[in-house]
Amino acid sequence: MNWNKWIRQIHRWLSIAFTVTVIANFVAMGVGEPPAWVVYSPLPPLFLLLFTGLYMFALPYLGRSSERAAGG
Repeated sequence: MNWNKWIRQIHRWLSIAFTVTVIANFVAMGVGEPPAWVVYSPLPPLFLLLFTGLYMFALPYLGRSSERAAGG
C-alpha cells in the first residue's frame, strides 16, 4: 500500500473515532455534567483529521506542479 492510500485509510478511521467521541459527548451531556476528558475527547481526532484532510486536499495541486516541471 502506498503513502496516499495509508493517509486515506487513516483519515477514514479517524473520522469514525471522531464521530464516536462526539456521540459519546452528547450522551454524557444528556446524563449530566460530563467530565472534562469527555468534553475534550473529540479534539485529538479532529486535529489529526485536519492534517490528513489538508494533505489530501493539496495532493492534486502538488501533482500538477511536478507535471509542469517535467514539461507535461
